[in-house]
Amino acid sequence: MTIRWRTLAIAAAGLGGGALALAFTNPGPPEFEDFASEQLVERAIGEVCGPDGLPAPLRLVIKNCPELIRGQRQMLGSLAGQSSRRQNFGLFSLYRTAIGGPSVLPFLSLPTYHALTLAGAGQFVILRTSSDANDSSPGNP
Repeated sequence: MTIRWRTLAIAAAGLGGGALALAFTNPGPPEFEDFASEQLVERAIGEVCGPDGLPAPLRLVIKNCPELIRGQRQMLGSLAGQSSRRQNFGLFSLYRTAIGGPSVLPFLSLPTYHALTLAGAGQFVILRTSSDANDSSPGNP
C-alpha cells in the first residue's frame, strides 16, 4: 500500500512541477510583440515587395523594399501589441489580433487581418488567420 501512495505522490509532484514549468515559460506581451513583428515583417515583404505589391513607379523609387520594411520591425511589433487581446490561462495564453483597416491608414482602403495565436512553453503557434480580403488559412501568418 505504501508503494502505491509513494508512486501517486511522485506522479502528483511531477505533474505539479510540469504545470509550474509551463506557467513560468508562458510568454508574455513583450515576447508576443517580438514574435508578431517577425511574422508581420515577413508577410509585408511578401505582399508589398512582390511583383504584385507596389505600383511600377514606386518600385523605381524604392530600391530596397525588404530592408525598408525590416526597418519598421519595432513599430510593427508595437502595433501588434496594441491591436491584440491576451487571454492568460496560466499554463498558456491566447492572443487575438486584429490589424489593419481604416484604423491604420484612414485615407487608404486596407483589409483587416485577424490572427489567433497560442502561447505556451516559451513558444508561439498561429492557430488561425483571416482577413476581410480572403478566407481563413489555418497556420499561415
